[in-house]
Formats: sequence, C-alpha cells, structure tokens
Amino acid sequence: MPADDTVGRDPRSAPRGAGLTGTPALAGLPGAGTGPGDGAKAAAGSLAVRGLLARLTGTGRLAGTGRLPGLVLRGKAPGAPVRRPPAARGRGGGPRAPRPPRGGGIRRRFEQARRTWDRPLTAYYLILGSSLLITVLGLVMVYSASMIKALELSLPGAYFFRKQLFAAAIGTALLLIASRMPAKLHRAFSYPLLVGTVFLMALVQVPGIGQSVNGNQNWLSVGGPFQLQPSEFGKLALILWGADLLARKQDKRLLSQWKHLLVPLVPVTFMLLGLIMLGGDMGTAIILTAILFGLLWLAGAPTRLFGGVLGLAGVVGFVLIKTNENRLSRFSCVGAIDVGPNGECFQAVHGIYALASGGWFGSGLGASVEKWGQLPEPHTDFIFAVTGEELGLVGTLSVLALFAALGYAGIRVAGRTEDPFVRYAAGGVTTWITAQAVVNIGAVLGLLPIAGVPLPLFSYGGSALLPTMFAVGLLIAFARDDPAAKAALAMRQPVFSRKRAGVRWKTMRRRVKKRPSGER
Repeated sequence: MPADDTVGRDPRSAPRGAGLTGTPALAGLPGAGTGPGDGAKAAAGSLAVRGLLARLTGTGRLAGTGRLPGLVLRGKAPGAPVRRPPAARGRGGGPRAPRPPRGGGIRRRFEQARRTWDRPLTAYYLILGSSLLITVLGLVMVYSASMIKALELSLPGAYFFRKQLFAAAIGTALLLIASRMPAKLHRAFSYPLLVGTVFLMALVQVPGIGQSVNGNQNWLSVGGPFQLQPSEFGKLALILWGADLLARKQDKRLLSQWKHLLVPLVPVTFMLLGLIMLGGDMGTAIILTAILFGLLWLAGAPTRLFGGVLGLAGVVGFVLIKTNENRLSRFSCVGAIDVGPNGECFQAVHGIYALASGGWFGSGLGASVEKWGQLPEPHTDFIFAVTGEELGLVGTLSVLALFAALGYAGIRVAGRTEDPFVRYAAGGVTTWITAQAVVNIGAVLGLLPIAGVPLPLFSYGGSALLPTMFAVGLLIAFARDDPAAKAALAMRQPVFSRKRAGVRWKTMRRRVKKRPSGER
C-alpha cells in the first residue's frame, strides 16, 4: 500500500476538508496541514478559507474554473457545480429584469401614460403650455379676423393686432411677476386691488369720465387709443380677496356658520355686480356670479344655502333681463336659424354660418368670408366663429382641448394643495376662465344667449388679457410651490444652482485642473 492512500483517488470522494492539501493553490493557506492534529485546525480555519476565496474570486469560485476542488459549500457534494439562485441568473451576473405586465402592449402603454400623467410637474407644464398656445394662436386669429374691420375704420390692417401684441407683452411681464410672487404677497395684494377696482368702477359712472362702447358704459380712457375696463380687474380682485377671506375664516373654523360663510363675501360681490349692471354689462355680471358660486362651493356651502343664493341670483337676473329689450332679444336668439324680421338674430345666425362653412380643415388662414361685414365683432366676441371658418373643426377642437387642459390643471392644483388660500384662489381662477370660455363658445354655437364676453387669452381686448394672464401666473406660482414639483424643478436647474440649493449631483466628466499656461 502506498504511503499516501489519496494518490490517484477522485478528489470528490475525499472527506470534508481533506482535499485542501491536494490543491497546490491552497497549500499555503491556513488549515491546509497534514500532520497529526491538523484535521482540527482545518475544521477551525474552513470559514477563513471560504471568506478568502470569496474575496479573491468575487463569486465564490476559483478564477477560470466552475468549481472549488475539495471544498464543500452548504451541504453539496465536493466538486459539485455551484448554481446561482434564480434571482441572480440575469445577463451580466445582475438580477433578472422584472417581467412586463401581462395584457399586451396596450396595457404597458397605459401604465406608462398613467405614470407620466401623475408626475409632479404635469400641472405646471399643462398650465404653462396651454396658456402660451392659446395666447399665440389668439394673436394669429386676431390679426386675421380684425384686418377687414380695421380697413373699414380707415385704419392700418394690423392696427388691432399691434394693440393686442402690446397688451400680450405687458401681460407676459405680469405673468412672470405673478409666478414669482409668494402666496403671502398675493394675499397682501388682494386688499389694495379690491379697493382700487371699486374706485375705478365707481369712477366709470361719473358723467364726462366714463365712456360708452356698444351701449355699455364700462370704460375709462387711459390716453390716446387705449381704454381700460375696470370690471375685468374686478374678477381678479374678487378671487384674491375672497380666497384670503375664506382662508382666514377656515383657520379660525368659522365656515361652519352660515353668517361667516356669506358675510362679507356675498355683500361685496353684490356691490361689484351693482356697479357693473349700472353700466349695462350683463356678461361680466354672469362671470362674477359664477366666481361667487365657485368660491362658495369650494368653501363647502350646504346645498340649501347654495340653492338659496342661486335662486336669489336667478330672480335678480330675470328682472334685469325682462326689463331690457336688448337682453330679452338675446335670449330669443338661442338656437335661431333665421335672422328674424328686424334682424335681431343677425349675429347669432352668421356665427353658425361661419362654423358650418369651415368643414373639417377650414378654408385657410385669412380666407374667412363672414368677417367681410356679415359677422359683427369678428375679432372679439365671435372670434371662435372665424377660427372655425378658417381652421375648421380641427382648429376649434384644438382650442377646446387647450382650454380643457388648462381647466384640468387648475383643478389639479386646487385639489392637491394643503393651503386653503391656494385652494380657493386656484379654484376661483379655474372657475373664471372655464365659465367665461363656456359662455363665449356656447353663444357662438347658439346654445347660450350672446353675453358679450371675450374668449379668455384668445379674443381681442387688452383689459381682458392683462388680468387673465396675471391669473395664469398665479396658477403657475401655485403649481411651483407644490413640494414634489419644487424638488423636481430643483433637480432640473443648472449645476451651479443645484450646488447653491444643496442638491447632490453626479457626473461622468473627469475633473482636470487647469495648468498655469491654460492648457489641459
């Protein structure tokens, strides 16, 4: 019998720990001796050997081989191949990628769209993008719709467009200012804005100072060709002041009492409505009433109280309409298809003609026929009809989609905030823009009476454009103040801004010190 009975024997049949000495690579490791008593040392040093092997190979195997000779791992036979767990059998040694959800590509696309829609900056980009597109498209349509009207008045063809562009430039500055103002500054600004608006609206009714346009005395001459309609700023003043009032009462838990819910919000609103109705502007009064109802609904007014205010407003409106022939004739033109014996429905019918002649894609930009004298006010109240004639159904649906996106974003901002002032102000602005768009477009479609209100951000009129763009900036500021949106915006800032904000960042660029000569 040879002195060493392990020579020529299969190493896989060796007892536990015996194969350590048969491997030349392990001859110098602790616990690899063969003398008397070395078996205990081998058993004691087995853990150290396994740790060292794992550090040397990184995977628990010897480099270049798929097994550990003579070493038993977790109860497996010596020399048996070591299998990876199922979670670590991906490509490149990493974990296996999660399986896509079952149900085909439609479900995956739906999940991706839902995750994209739920991102923190969705409302911010919707407000910014939709308002910008509405304003730019409105400038294009104002130029196209007002050209013939300007030539009829012996003015340059781009006269109304230049005035609207000037107002849009001022409105953009107001939007940027409002988007950077904190909520506390907006709340402090609401009181002087309300007082100034009431003073200007009262000044309009002074003979010799106020000016009448189309039978409504709601204008002040600013100088030259520019005029100001203070009632348009009354909408913004009511929203900011009403939001601050309701927020302070909510902090004191007073909104559960009906007298604190209505006073002084409803009396102040009725004061503004009285000043507006003295000038005969029924359309602006309707929008102001809608803003009041929106604020009461956001404040949680009970159904009976909400219905009582609505009933009172309905009675007042009915009396005002019944006592005025012009307003009564507008209600009689709802759904009219004939101009009438005295031509009282001329404007409503020709608005339908313009929409009907547009077809799917319209007659082309600038090719409208109704704006050549048949359609009164083509660049203000009925600019949507000219849009339908020149851009077709596709153009009108695009405008509707932009307003729907703006309204959804405003509701989302109001619904996700914890600040009561932000909730009331964002809800009030959304109610204002949405209600005014519905009233204008409904009148053009013949579904509502002609109220004489412009399409927000779209129709001609600097007095309407300036407060509306400030209100859009208000929504942008509220969307930016959301904690999740604020963190997402901080990550998208430049590197030096992120350093100042304390945001950690990583880069793959190698930092190289500049040499004195300027070379690298």
